[in-house]
Amino acid sequence: MREIKLETAYGTCAVHCGRGAFEKYVPEIAARQCFVVTDRDVFAYYRHLLWQTFGDDFSVYIMPAGESSKNFTTLKGILSEMLKSGMRRDCTVVAFGGGVVGDVAGLAASLYMRGSRFVQIPTTLLSQVDSCVGGKTSIDFGGIKNLVGTFYRPEAAIVDPRFLSTLTDRDIRCGLGEIIKCASLDAGIFKILEENPDRQDGDFWEDMAFRCLKLKADIVREDEFDLKGIRKALNTGHTTGHAFEEYYRKKTHGEYVLIGMYYEAYIAEKLNTGDKNYLERLKNLILKVIKIPSFADAEEAARLALSDKKNSDGNITLIAPAYEGECREIKLPFERYAQFLRECSDSLKGTRGA
Repeated sequence: MREIKLETAYGTCAVHCGRGAFEKYVPEIAARQCFVVTDRDVFAYYRHLLWQTFGDDFSVYIMPAGESSKNFTTLKGILSEMLKSGMRRDCTVVAFGGGVVGDVAGLAASLYMRGSRFVQIPTTLLSQVDSCVGGKTSIDFGGIKNLVGTFYRPEAAIVDPRFLSTLTDRDIRCGLGEIIKCASLDAGIFKILEENPDRQDGDFWEDMAFRCLKLKADIVREDEFDLKGIRKALNTGHTTGHAFEEYYRKKTHGEYVLIGMYYEAYIAEKLNTGDKNYLERLKNLILKVIKIPSFADAEEAARLALSDKKNSDGNITLIAPAYEGECREIKLPFERYAQFLRECSDSLKGTRGA
C-alpha cells in the first residue's frame, strides 16, 4: 500500500493506492451518513459488495453509464435524491465508478448545501490513474465538454486495482491514454512503458496508478485552480482529443487523448518545437496501443477546438509534447491549426476512420 498526501491551501486529499485499499479504508467511511453515486454497469458488477459495505438500504443514485450522462438532468437527479434521502451537510458523497461518475458526483457534492464531503473510489483504469485526483468536477453543456463545473477536491481517493479485472480491452486503452499522457510529462514513466510495451497485470497497473497520481498531485499542489499555467501540462493532447471526441463520439475519452497526442506531436514536429527523435518514439508508443485514424472531416472537427477553455488572443492553444518529460504551449490561428490536422490526417490515409 502506498500513500500520497495532496496538501493545498484549501485542504488535504489522502490517496490510498494499492491492493486491499477498499477493505482497509472504505468501512470507516461507510460508518458515516453516505450517499453513493454509481452507474448501471458498475452497479451490476458490484452491487453485492456495495450492500455488504454500506448496508442493504444504503442511499444511492444509479446513473446511466457513459459520457452522455454528464448533464443537468443527471445532476438534478442526484441532488433531488440526496434531499429526498435526508442527507445532511456533513454527509459524504461517494463516487463509485469511472471518470464520468466522479465528475458529476463531485459537482453534486460541491453544490449540495454549499458543499458536502466527497470521496472517490475509482473503478476504471482511467479514473485510477488520473481523474480521481485533482478536484475538477463538471458536466457537459451546449455541446461543449466540461463547460459547467467547479474545483472541489475529494478528501480521499481509494485506488484499489481489484476493480480492474472486469474491464474490457477498450477500457484498458482508455486508461492508457492518460498513462501515456503522464509518460509525456515524466521520463521515468516513459522509460517503463517503452521497456514494458505488452505488460498488463495487476501489479503493473498498481504501480502506474501510483506514479501517475503522484505526478498529478505534484502538479496540482503547485496550481490547484489552474491559474498559474503549471496545471496546463495535464492537458497534453486534450485540445485536439476533445475536439475529435465531441465531433465523432465513437471512441472513449482516453482513446481520443491518444489520438490528440499523436496529431499534436505531428504539429510539434512540423513547427520544430521539440526533439523529433523523441516525438517519433512517443508516436510509436501510441501506435502500440491504438491505430490512429485518418479523419475525413478533420477541419470541421477542429472548429470544436474554438471553444476550448485554454484558448487566448483568438488562437487555438495546444499543450503539445516536445522533449522527454516536457511539453510546450503552442498557439495557432484557427486556419493554420485546421491545416495541420488536415495534413496529418492525409498522411494517415489508408487507416480506418473515426
